[in-house]
Amino acid sequence: MLEIKQLSFSYGNDSVVNKVSFSVEKGQIISIIGASGSGKSTLLKLIYGLLDADSGELFWNKKQILGPKFHLVPGMDYMKYLAQDFDLMPYVSVAENVGRFLSNFYLKEKANRVNELLELVEMTEFANVKAKLLSGGQMQRVALARVLALEPEVLLLDEPFSHIDSFQKNRISRHLFDYCKKKGITVLFTSHTPDEALMFSDEIIVMQNGNLIEKATPNQIYNFPKTEYIARLTGDINVIPTAYFGKSDGNVLFLRPHQIIISDDGFEAQVVKSYFKGNGFLLKVKFCESELFVNAEKDYSGKIKFKIKNLT
Repeated sequence: MLEIKQLSFSYGNDSVVNKVSFSVEKGQIISIIGASGSGKSTLLKLIYGLLDADSGELFWNKKQILGPKFHLVPGMDYMKYLAQDFDLMPYVSVAENVGRFLSNFYLKEKANRVNELLELVEMTEFANVKAKLLSGGQMQRVALARVLALEPEVLLLDEPFSHIDSFQKNRISRHLFDYCKKKGITVLFTSHTPDEALMFSDEIIVMQNGNLIEKATPNQIYNFPKTEYIARLTGDINVIPTAYFGKSDGNVLFLRPHQIIISDDGFEAQVVKSYFKGNGFLLKVKFCESELFVNAEKDYSGKIKFKIKNLT
């Protein structure tokens, strides 16, 4: 188990991580989301031991994780950390980069391991290509293979798919997280992409201004967000005063586009614009003083009527 207890870190007078506490069970996949500058990347560096915390403690399986003040070479042997700069050796081949930390005493086993990982990230055909000749997305895939080479207990990934082409990203991310689940590797990864966090996480951590403000399942984060900030991090959201529905409690509703259902009767709205999404349409409609987004199976114009899913 990974345990984080009241962890704080500052750059000068700027607090970046503020009294963060949480735990992660072995084999769990945890995503960390939040606006830029919310402390996501710094939190990963603290967990890996690249930075010395101002206060607080970190433990993996009851063993304390210490920063560079206590280690000649920062970082924990049982962890691997992938930063956004990849850190590849530019003048050696892809295969040599992946096998960089594997023993040369067992060359056949090493070659098999490298081939297995290159297949995982779909880079087999580039095995003998020098890293400097690769695109940014290809470099990122090689870096992912390399951090898996020694099969770490804990994997820390900072925006691990940010440079990979969209048509490959979902497939490679599925390969990676399925592999980690199969091997029981604990994963913490940061992401700005809602689909990544929602699809692959056992739980999602939400950071805001250095504070951990929520840790919950993807379903809870997406369907029952506690704040507008949390809601907007995971997709389109409509923020609607309950007064529009005849209530006087002064509250607002957080509604996803799929929770507003077009019907033959109900509340009336005016279609402002329609966006084709491939499997349907996203409608922007005017309702009272608000603009809402509504999912629709077909295109609409003019006035529509809608109901709210599970509105009580």
